[in-house]
Amino acid sequence: MKVAALVGLLAAMPVVLWQLWRFVAPGLYSNEKRFAIPFVLFSTFFFLAGALFSHYMVFPWAWRFFAGFSTDYMQFTPKIGPVFSLYVRMMLAMGVVFEMPTLVLFLARVGLVTPRFLIRNVKYAVLVIFIIAAVMTPGPDVVSQMLMAGPMFALYLFSILVAWIFQKRPSKEATEASQD
Repeated sequence: MKVAALVGLLAAMPVVLWQLWRFVAPGLYSNEKRFAIPFVLFSTFFFLAGALFSHYMVFPWAWRFFAGFSTDYMQFTPKIGPVFSLYVRMMLAMGVVFEMPTLVLFLARVGLVTPRFLIRNVKYAVLVIFIIAAVMTPGPDVVSQMLMAGPMFALYLFSILVAWIFQKRPSKEATEASQD
């Protein structure tokens, strides 16, 4: 049942994100509503990229860390329930973490985030990224923390680029009024 629920969530992600957009859209101006399809496409792509990254990179490293506790006197015998729960939690967490560029795109278009703000606060972002990575990773090992924090930092840098490309530009009227 849990596997079916996970696959169903991943398959239904475009519909879930579309419904989220439909919830937010009434509060936006008409020129901001044209980002509905890019929002759904980018959100789906980044969520699936995060889930795949968790499946192929983060979970295997974390699993090797836990399996490394086996010795001649102690055997590593995990139970499937907690392991699958950990797997799902890590996959969903990485899916959500990979949504950072989509969130920044939306916030930049609305005018709440600027590239200058993101660049100015890189040191705080690194601190928050490592705190989130420490909380979200299953063990105390540095490798799984770095496997989560590394992509988060890369996505933060990519988000700066996204904010620069999609930032809210001043209108012609506001530019002409400031020149008078």
